[in-house]
Amino acid sequence: MTTSNVPPDKWFPQLPLAEAEALLFLIPYSGCGATMYRQWPERYRGVDFCRLQPPGRENRFREPIYATYQEMAVAMADVVKPFLDVPYAFFGHCGSALAAYEVTAELERRHWPAPAGLFISSQVAPQDGPAGRWLTMSRPELNEQLSKLIIASGGTPIPELSEVYLDILEEDIAANKRYVMPHPQRLKTPITTIGWREDIEVDHRHMGGWTACGSTRALVFDGPHQRFIEGPEELLRLFAEELIQR
Repeated sequence: MTTSNVPPDKWFPQLPLAEAEALLFLIPYSGCGATMYRQWPERYRGVDFCRLQPPGRENRFREPIYATYQEMAVAMADVVKPFLDVPYAFFGHCGSALAAYEVTAELERRHWPAPAGLFISSQVAPQDGPAGRWLTMSRPELNEQLSKLIIASGGTPIPELSEVYLDILEEDIAANKRYVMPHPQRLKTPITTIGWREDIEVDHRHMGGWTACGSTRALVFDGPHQRFIEGPEELLRLFAEELIQR
């Protein structure tokens, strides 16, 4: 799949504001779409939060899912190109953090305006994965976890659609399993890793490998694995401090 025949509004439920001082592109993680960020504000202290909608989910569920993070990165780079005239960054949590890393690497290889930052939440470095208990769960176990995630993000599980959502989740997990990167590209873009003290999925102490991928600052916030869904104040403040002051 290429982006040449995909209009930008398919990728952006809401297009970035022309007057935004900075942009943070939000990538939904495994099994989810852009609405997982529904509890986040549209903007915060001059930063416009740009929710990305990859194919295969929500309003794009009829489109094929990318088989690799690298394929998704190529498409995302094309999509964000018109909006790179202000400071910008990518945020990804868990599996989508790897997609955020890959699109940052892709943009650097193209020598386009580089991101002001890369924010990695609850994910080990590329050379340290694949990792995570979701990779070994059965379909019923994944269904239970997906229902919890939908509720946590403010939605209501719909039993009639559970099989569709599970198919999407399993394809995303398969992409994660295929992602084996013993020698990841070292980025010029500064990396900020974000761990969560009560996270039982990804221990923040296992995220140190990101230093091999570029200049890295490690932060740890209070909360469990999915607290980011709430758009906590300290997280939003971090983005504004990093992007607006540059």
